[in-house]
Amino acid sequence: MPSYGGTGLTSRENEVLGHVVAGRTNAEIAAELVLSEKTVSVHVSNMLRKTGAANRIELARWARTRRPRRRGTTS
Repeated sequence: MPSYGGTGLTSRENEVLGHVVAGRTNAEIAAELVLSEKTVSVHVSNMLRKTGAANRIELARWARTRRPRRRGTTS
């Protein structure tokens, strides 16, 4: 999962955010990261608050504009 460093998100929020960007549900994220769905929901809520995004779609758009680029790529 990419890191969205310098954004004020915790390392766990960065991890969850990568899954949100991939379109996974809270249940899918919880199963992958061995967390409860409530914990994932809290992380998503915290990220919405920190980024000013209104919903998961806006959060994913926000994240895509901040994804670090790999060397040798133009997109």
